[in-house]
Amino acid sequence: MRCWGIILAFWLVVAGAAAQAEQVSLIEIDGAIGPATASYIARAIDEAAASGAQCLIIQLDTPGGLLDSTKKIIQSFLGSPIPIVVYVAPAGAWAGSAGCFITMAADVAAMAPATSIGAAHPVSIGGGGGGEDKKDDVMKQKMENFATSYIEAVAARHGRNAEWAKSAVRESASVTAEKALELNVIDLLADDREALLQQIDGREVRGKKLATAGVTPTPIAMTPRERVFQMVWRPEVMFVLMLVVVYGIIGELSNPGAILPGVIGAIALVLLLYMASVIPMNIAGIALIVLAIGLFVIDIFAPTHGILTGGGIIAFFLGSLMLFDRSQPFLRVSLSVLVIGTLVTAAFFVVVAGAGVRAQFWPVRSGREAMIGRPVQVLARVDAEHGKVFVDGEYWNAISAAPIEPGQDAEIVGLEGLRLRVKPKSGGGTS
Repeated sequence: MRCWGIILAFWLVVAGAAAQAEQVSLIEIDGAIGPATASYIARAIDEAAASGAQCLIIQLDTPGGLLDSTKKIIQSFLGSPIPIVVYVAPAGAWAGSAGCFITMAADVAAMAPATSIGAAHPVSIGGGGGGEDKKDDVMKQKMENFATSYIEAVAARHGRNAEWAKSAVRESASVTAEKALELNVIDLLADDREALLQQIDGREVRGKKLATAGVTPTPIAMTPRERVFQMVWRPEVMFVLMLVVVYGIIGELSNPGAILPGVIGAIALVLLLYMASVIPMNIAGIALIVLAIGLFVIDIFAPTHGILTGGGIIAFFLGSLMLFDRSQPFLRVSLSVLVIGTLVTAAFFVVVAGAGVRAQFWPVRSGREAMIGRPVQVLARVDAEHGKVFVDGEYWNAISAAPIEPGQDAEIVGLEGLRLRVKPKSGGGTS
């Protein structure tokens, strides 16, 4: 009996080890590559290694992303204790720009039919115009040279086509999955995940033979924090945050003491500044938006019959259009969002901000100050010590430095406690 117990325990240990050896981890990247993506991939590599997975499969579909985040991802690949398999899928997916770097940096690079890879020209941070053009050109050239040498080194490390990799950066070359396999840009062409696992089964990677046939990959999901940051850093969100900053600050200035608009605007400003440090922006676009806001505000006071508001609408739309580099797919904000944002902003300044700012300059309409300058009806002789007047349906005690007889025109010049100080009205006479 004891012998059978030992055999059973040994079998359980062997079965558990075999089950662990057959584990494969999986994550899906669908969208632009940014700081949240880099954090997610690094965490997934650690979790996959800790669970004893044979490899980590990254199913990729991206139009591109930031070069800094791409570098962090590739560094995670290089320091990974387990093999990394990048699979560009499903059909119709694209490993564009940053995705090209990531695919070529993987231990195993695979693509599904009807997918493409390439167009890896780097994105420049910021942007300007005028006297900054020459400086910008030099910076772009430096970035291009760095990206070219970087992808060449990545491709050469895995024995892939370094010449094509350089053309993907310098000439924005792009090829289909079938052509990529022919050019030795990738290693495999797989119809689906099951076919991918069958093809890499028995493949030796980093001195280890993979046993993946028939294995069901274990997904590693994004954490709520990673999901939030992945959503927030998108250019559409940044555009909306910019509008919230404008509405919040102007709302607080036009309605002092409201507090809530100012608080919301301040929070949005902090998020906007954080995102501005990672998302490429065009200085000329920002200048046009600031100009538009200035035109909106000036038109509130100037009798231009809406001419400045019209100019502000045009400047705001053009600035929004120029704010991000539309040549990069992952930085494009749809025209419908820009048009709606422009119209809402114009309406905000014309209706809400305009009314609030004008209200700050209206004369006082209630309270003690509102009585100054009001005409009164003198009922009893008013002198420096006493008198009686009638105003707004009420009887008031009144005093005056110059005597005023009943029926004589007078006006209020001040209040002293519950008495009115009045004076004869200029040009007034006795009726």
